[in-house]
Amino acid sequence: MEFEPSPRSTEYEARLLAFMEKEVYPAEPVYEEQMREAGDPHAYPPVLDQLKARARALGLWNLFDPSQGPGLSNVDYAPLAEIMGRSIDLAPEATNCNAPDTGNMGILAAFGSPEQKQQWLRPLLDGTIRSAFAMTEPGVASSDATNIETRIEREGEEFVINGCKWWCSNALHPNCRLLIVMGKTSPNGPRHRQQSMVVVPIDAAGVTVVRNLPVFGYSDREGHAEVLFEDVRVPVSALLAGEGDGFMIGQARLGPGRIHHCMRAIGIAERALALSCSRAQRRYAFGGTVSEKANIQDWIAESRIELEMVRLLVMKTAWMMDTVGNREARMEIAAIKVAAPQVALKVVDRAIQVHGGAGVSSDLPLAAMYAHLRTLRIADGPDEVHKRTVARQELARADEGRTERSGLAKAERR
Repeated sequence: MEFEPSPRSTEYEARLLAFMEKEVYPAEPVYEEQMREAGDPHAYPPVLDQLKARARALGLWNLFDPSQGPGLSNVDYAPLAEIMGRSIDLAPEATNCNAPDTGNMGILAAFGSPEQKQQWLRPLLDGTIRSAFAMTEPGVASSDATNIETRIEREGEEFVINGCKWWCSNALHPNCRLLIVMGKTSPNGPRHRQQSMVVVPIDAAGVTVVRNLPVFGYSDREGHAEVLFEDVRVPVSALLAGEGDGFMIGQARLGPGRIHHCMRAIGIAERALALSCSRAQRRYAFGGTVSEKANIQDWIAESRIELEMVRLLVMKTAWMMDTVGNREARMEIAAIKVAAPQVALKVVDRAIQVHGGAGVSSDLPLAAMYAHLRTLRIADGPDEVHKRTVARQELARADEGRTERSGLAKAERR
């Protein structure tokens, strides 16, 4: 296995680290102040446009996409995504590497028509618009995407969409212009061929953004919306790939999306660990610094050990995606989707404890980090679904091994 980033990736890493130090971290208090002044949790602070302009000038744009910009592999991109995760509210969007747009751009690039690419993909790559992904529904267990109930019915040269979606992240961003919607076009067809995906302008007649869904009381700037579709009409040209391809498209989208989340989660945890160390060294209690206490040293050591382990698993997964493809790496993708958020949560939880009352306040980013990371144990599939994937692969290997051993035993008896 080769995890060594290419010289090009190393050069981008140095450039990105300098951008973070000189531009992004100093912009964080400006961002907070502009959001307070706006009085709207879904406002678009001007500092983001300044950061975007600077990132583009430095060539730090669309780094996630191997077909764009520097053309980095997953192994090359992993350390860059981790660095962006250290300022999760600013860095991913400033570099146009933010979810769910990265996944939606991937869908449009792989399955979109030339017209869809021109109308939607080009502005997304330019960062002039944002998008949302509408798959999860409130009325069904959406961890099994075959359960979805939204109907997409053809009438002449149009599709008519009816249903309700929620957790449509980004749908409350002021620049959101499109929704990629998954629904059933053939409800009586084969289980994995019932679903299709269509591109729907967010301002289409019949589309209603009902409400934002706060996360542990936090209203994320991009929003997580409940969206109602009532007799929404789009032309048949809005279909992605073909009828019945929705489940396949969803699976193709979620693999890269999951590893990107895990990469950024490590970055969040790294910043939390740095905050822990700084606080422990500056705070005095019971005759010495907090950092001198054995239990605090245990937490710091355990956090470092666990982060190094999960980073190696992420890098192995990235290497497999690069070398054998997403399908062959599905067990590793499932494994990191369980491991990375859980480890990051433990690191952030320890950091909160080190900071005491300040840790659970809004004066520090730790509580918001915890809320964000806790959702990752559900978003893009809950832990239990991914564990099921890993267990099934492991059991299949056990069956293969038992069959091989049985064959050898029979041969020896002969």
